[in-house]
Amino acid sequence: MKLATRLFVSTSLLVAAAVGGLTIAADRLLRRYLEDETARGLEREAHLVAAFLPADSARWPAFARELGVSVGQRVTFIDAKGAVRGDTEFDRASLDGLENHLLRPEVQQALSEGVGRAQRLSASTNERRLYVAVHGGPAGLAVVRVSTTLAAVDAEVGAVQRAVALAGLAALLAAGALAWLLSRGVAKPLVQLGSAAGAIAGGRPPTFPDSRVPEVAEHIVALRAMHEQLDRRFTELVREREETATLIETMADGVVAADARGAIVTLNQAARRLLGYGPSDPFPALAELFHEKAARDLVATVLAGQEAEPQELERGGRTLLVTGRALPNGGGLLVIRDVTDLRRLEAVRRDFVANVSHELKTPLTSIAGYAETLATEASPGTQTERFAQPILSNARRMHRLVDDLLDLSRIESGRWQPDPEPVDVRGLAGDAWTAFADPTCSTTPCDTRQPAAASPFRSNPRRGAWSFPSSTRARASPPSTCLASSSASTAPIPAARAKRAVPGSAWPS
Repeated sequence: MKLATRLFVSTSLLVAAAVGGLTIAADRLLRRYLEDETARGLEREAHLVAAFLPADSARWPAFARELGVSVGQRVTFIDAKGAVRGDTEFDRASLDGLENHLLRPEVQQALSEGVGRAQRLSASTNERRLYVAVHGGPAGLAVVRVSTTLAAVDAEVGAVQRAVALAGLAALLAAGALAWLLSRGVAKPLVQLGSAAGAIAGGRPPTFPDSRVPEVAEHIVALRAMHEQLDRRFTELVREREETATLIETMADGVVAADARGAIVTLNQAARRLLGYGPSDPFPALAELFHEKAARDLVATVLAGQEAEPQELERGGRTLLVTGRALPNGGGLLVIRDVTDLRRLEAVRRDFVANVSHELKTPLTSIAGYAETLATEASPGTQTERFAQPILSNARRMHRLVDDLLDLSRIESGRWQPDPEPVDVRGLAGDAWTAFADPTCSTTPCDTRQPAAASPFRSNPRRGAWSFPSSTRARASPPSTCLASSSASTAPIPAARAKRAVPGSAWPS
């Protein structure tokens, strides 16, 4: 129901209630007042008639008729037995045919109280009349009664009721006009305000109304301010979304985002290209995007909200690294990176290292063999022994480096298997320290020999030997350059800086 209709109905109900109340009041209060005034007038007339009534009873019928004609009322004379001795509406001959009036309520009241009053339909005239009787009159007469019809009272009450009804009709018309004015002043701006709100919700430019009603004007101002704030925030959100979309589209890595149901909501061109989809090809759900078991397990883990390890898969001759992460509000994010060139370079590097290591291993073995032969056959303290020992030591160190490179290549390719064996940690540490303490490690022949520094490593007989993958892997390869001076090489390392082998580890820590 519209506001104007509600205003009209409510105002009409109020006016109808007021008119109904006035009508009832006019019918009861005004009628009672008019009847009381009429009764008092009839009582005065009855007293006058009783006072001036002649004593001759023979004249009473004629006097009643003459008096009734002159005053316009019905005058009735009643004796003590209830017989009618004179009546304005009946002649002398008809009086004997009238019924006894002693039982009439106004007559009984007049006989007992002096004045009686009653309303009823007249049995003789069949109209509603007001009867007023007074006790008195000449001898032989008991009651003088004067009556009049209530048609005049009904007419006056009806006139007032008609006036009230006309006033109510005028009030209804005024209520309709008021409702129309209020609808223009209040309802129309509210309707326009609702249209403006609908335009805001639909993304269209709104048209705000003008109103002089303070309450409506406040709502208009509030809605206009809200629209300005929403427009500003929406512009910022659109700008941020465009920037984010641009960043995602310009990424070299593929980006795939899905909601909690697994439906893909974000997909850049790199992801389409890496996964073999065209720019306009339809995309399946995230759970159906991959056929590889490892990738499908990764997607299921991410959609379940758990952390997942990156997985590599082959797609169209390319090696793709798929990384997944669960989103805070449900769903998942996948980043797809093309690592084909990286894996190719790693393979080339591994092959190169393996080939170089194999190529170096043969001459190093020969050098170590020749140097060991020279050092063994040379006399102690001779120049041959002095040159052969550094050659042998460096050849063995280079041989260990080559072995390390080969093991590293095997580890990267996944073909390396450890072969644990018990080793003497004290001996390994002493061998590693000798390379730092021996001044003969210089690449040029040394003219003087300095005494080697004592090794700071001590064995713990209670611990015994520790297990390592191999004795050669347990040795830390010393740097290829010699120490700066013999004093630096012979200085003992503080105990706090001495490296200690960790049980179960392949390298000292």
